[in-house]
Amino acid sequence: MQDIPEFQLKFMGQEEHLLLPNVTSIKVVQHLYDVLFQYAITPEEEKKLQSFIGLMETHIKSKSRAPFSMPVSQLAFLDEGLQELKLLNWMQLKASVFEIITAGNDDEELEKILEWLESLFTFNRQGRSSLIYVYPQGLTAY
Repeated sequence: MQDIPEFQLKFMGQEEHLLLPNVTSIKVVQHLYDVLFQYAITPEEEKKLQSFIGLMETHIKSKSRAPFSMPVSQLAFLDEGLQELKLLNWMQLKASVFEIITAGNDDEELEKILEWLESLFTFNRQGRSSLIYVYPQGLTAY
């Protein structure tokens, strides 16, 4: 058995998220970019859209068991494009946000903890931070 370092999970709250449907094709993501491009009017919005698409592509390539989601607040720049996502079967749900607190703030410890937590519940790590999005238990396994 793997030696799990001591840690705490601190509940930070819940956020409304849009959840990517269970897809495996990068072509779907590229098509989505074409559909959503009409909603990115300014250069800043276009950059945000490119970043969003990049995050999706990275997630799909990682073959993660967890779904890909983004806080609705971070996608607000799409305006009417949010409705477009819902028409494309994106699900809106509440994701719980937790911070993983370790004694030594060591990346290696955090990786061991994350690996172990994957066997307990479905979550996605927020970038390279110690924050995770935890999804409701009833979701389809990815």
